[in-house]
Amino acid sequence: MKDKILECVPNFSEGKDREIIERIVEPFRRVEGVKLLDYSADIDHNRLVVTVIGDPDGLKESLLDAMEVAVREIDMNSHRGEHPRMGAVDVVPFIPVKNVTIDEAIELSNQVARQAARRFNLPIYMYENSATAPERQNLANIRKGQFEGFSEKIRLPEWKPDYGPSEIHKTAGVTAIGARMPLVAFNVNLDTHKLDIANAIAKKIRNSGGGLRFCKAIGVSLKEKEMVQVSMNMTDYTRTSLYQSFEMIKMEARRYGVNVVGSELVGILPMQALTDVAAYYLGLENFCEEQILENRLLWED
Repeated sequence: MKDKILECVPNFSEGKDREIIERIVEPFRRVEGVKLLDYSADIDHNRLVVTVIGDPDGLKESLLDAMEVAVREIDMNSHRGEHPRMGAVDVVPFIPVKNVTIDEAIELSNQVARQAARRFNLPIYMYENSATAPERQNLANIRKGQFEGFSEKIRLPEWKPDYGPSEIHKTAGVTAIGARMPLVAFNVNLDTHKLDIANAIAKKIRNSGGGLRFCKAIGVSLKEKEMVQVSMNMTDYTRTSLYQSFEMIKMEARRYGVNVVGSELVGILPMQALTDVAAYYLGLENFCEEQILENRLLWED
């Protein structure tokens, strides 16, 4: 049987305590069949984003062990951060990489959700391709109200969890788990401390505001850097590219007399997402990824 490989990008609500962060990440280093590709913690967002790849069994084991640490160590009652969140283990997406269909990724997401709900007494919602209702497909709809508002929201019949109890976990909140295609987390920084400007620009460029089709965006205050940020999830980089969102932010920022001063990528992204940017800004004609030396070496092997 061909090796099945998936990517998983769990987000945990801890970006400050290095000891807790390392304890959460440790299972991804230890469990056989899993490779830790990247993990990054941001103080302002107060959030940890982990990127791992592996076979279904290895991912399931390591993820459940990491979730156990997060549920035990993170108390959402005292959590403060700029990024929207609703739980200690906020969101867990599974992405097909090799010899895995989206249907198989959906099945794995349900297996993990079922076991996590039972093991941690944790309410879990299925989202994106794993969603059980149209209104649950968009993570933003599930997360609306955040941790502080979920005690009431979870009691509504339409927001009964897909797995686990119909009451919020007192310290760990709720979790969303699902299967989706690759997503690029892309942030653009502005030389102003005015959050209302970042929020106005985010509203203009995101799909829900009439902007770019496959772009989700919010304004974030980076207190440590004394600036604000337009924080984005590009949900299909092949149909809405990074350069489109970057140029649109620059254009909107000029309305407020502010400038783009940098950008950042969170976690791992497909190479095509960057080569599309290079081809655009360099005006490359008839460019293809076979012209990249490293790709040719890999293909020759």
